[in-house]
Amino acid sequence: QVQLVESGGGLVQAGGSLRLSCAASGRTTAMGWFRQAPGKEREFVAAIDRGGGRTSYADSVKGRFTISRDNAKNTGYLQMNSLKSEDTAVYYCAARSSAYFGAPQAQQTYGYWGQGTQVTVSS
Repeated sequence: QVQLVESGGGLVQAGGSLRLSCAASGRTTAMGWFRQAPGKEREFVAAIDRGGGRTSYADSVKGRFTISRDNAKNTGYLQMNSLKSEDTAVYYCAARSSAYFGAPQAQQTYGYWGQGTQVTVSS
């Protein structure tokens, strides 16, 4: 069983940046980030395969967010730039144990989830 722990959330002004980290207790394959705003369903943000060569982003964050990972540290990252008030949400890290990278936005394909970290963007 792999445990995921997110960190790096906080309060930032619109236009600012934050970097989220996701530390895994073991080996993972694809890693993804999802978010849930108050009163809304959890939604896909970004995903990356184990090698880092394949990434996927939600249209709402393309060009502003960058997903990356350091397998030597079992850690994934989400660099968030040009933050907007609509980015305010709890951000969750998720991971798979299989090599499958298809349908990266499909939450049910991720077997491991972190507890979430709050990101608040003030306008």
